[in-house]
Amino acid sequence: MAKKSKLLEYADDVWKGREDSSAYHTGVLRREGLHEIAEGVHMWPAFGNVYAFETEDGLFWYDTGDARTAGRLFDAVRTITDQPLHTAVYSHGHIDHIYGTVPFDTEAAERGLPRPRVVAHEAVLPRFDRYVATHGWNTVINQRQFQSPGINWPTEFRRPDTTFSDRSTLRVGDLEVHLRHGKGETDDAAIAWIPERGILCCGDFFIWASPNAGNPQKVQRYAREWAESLRWMAGLGAELLLPGHGLPIVGAERVRTALSDSAALLETLHDQTVTLMNAGATLDEVLSQVTAPAELMAKPYLNPSYDEPEFVVRGIWRLYGGWYDGDPSRLKPAGRGALAREVAQLAGSAEQLGERAKELLARGDDRLAGHFAQMAVDADPDSKAAHQSRTEIFRALEKAATSTMSKGVFGWAVAESRAVLEGSDRDSELRARTEGRAQWAF
Repeated sequence: MAKKSKLLEYADDVWKGREDSSAYHTGVLRREGLHEIAEGVHMWPAFGNVYAFETEDGLFWYDTGDARTAGRLFDAVRTITDQPLHTAVYSHGHIDHIYGTVPFDTEAAERGLPRPRVVAHEAVLPRFDRYVATHGWNTVINQRQFQSPGINWPTEFRRPDTTFSDRSTLRVGDLEVHLRHGKGETDDAAIAWIPERGILCCGDFFIWASPNAGNPQKVQRYAREWAESLRWMAGLGAELLLPGHGLPIVGAERVRTALSDSAALLETLHDQTVTLMNAGATLDEVLSQVTAPAELMAKPYLNPSYDEPEFVVRGIWRLYGGWYDGDPSRLKPAGRGALAREVAQLAGSAEQLGERAKELLARGDDRLAGHFAQMAVDADPDSKAAHQSRTEIFRALEKAATSTMSKGVFGWAVAESRAVLEGSDRDSELRARTEGRAQWAF
């Protein structure tokens, strides 16, 4: 059972709706160092959370955090204990979870101690190889997703010392940890269940937001398998849920509810999509007919603040149906510029397309407005009037968007057009737009 702490009291208030999660997301809690959330169990509330367990043989960690905060994590740990880091488990291979052991590796070498053992699912290794091979692409898409031109995707990784396939059991001192592989946001996830303590470390299977199962710029996600893992976790009877992002959840009933609701959302999106696909529906028809239950979307831990159900549906389509969306004109489409120039000729000019975009936005047709604004720029990339319209439209779409995914793409478009209007470059426009704003970035 978790012991009371300031952080857990705050988590309780967030669950009950008495507080929002801004103190977590802005790093206020991290400045206070490690938070003890159960006897001998500590949380480092970073962009990717780190959980440290004291044992008689040294520290056991679930997740290790990102490179930016590794030094501060080391200092925070050393303010409460001089125990060596014995073993760390990666919940998965995303870069906000895999760099925190590096200062402890250095310390071990200086003290003549064994290097900390890192354990991960076997699919983490090919992930790192893919990251090296697609370094440039990952730099671009993460700059766009987080509107952060300073991101430069790494090519060196702290690789695991030990990997497992399906299940594994670790013993570190008096602590027995049961690892189980699951597919969800990634194909390399490792769930840690500590039955003697009733503690479940779930990684990014739960992040206090609508499941990140449809990221439009990233590799395949697995909605059905994600739901299956959530159902399995919900049946464990855990008393304390430690998520990859966001605050702990205390109490078996709350844990079960949060995990079950998340599973139900993914299941209904998956099943509705597959039913329509089996009936021969096109992607356009699927997107217009699949709905997320309002009662689930109203839950504070299923808010579409990072990903969106619509993107999850697209991910399910991509998994089962490939990239063809059912529109024969898009099987071998003309280039965007060629199509846009033809439409602009019909409309009178690229500027007319931009003006129409603003009219559509004014009457509430946001999606149509986006089409026309982009088409105006595609038809005449040098038109200042077209870029002005594109700036206005996508700034409005960004402001109305709820998810990081949408805001990132729309904000990137604004920065591109502002760069044309100002005679600057996109990165400087992004920096100007985000100066002073807390960012979710690696």
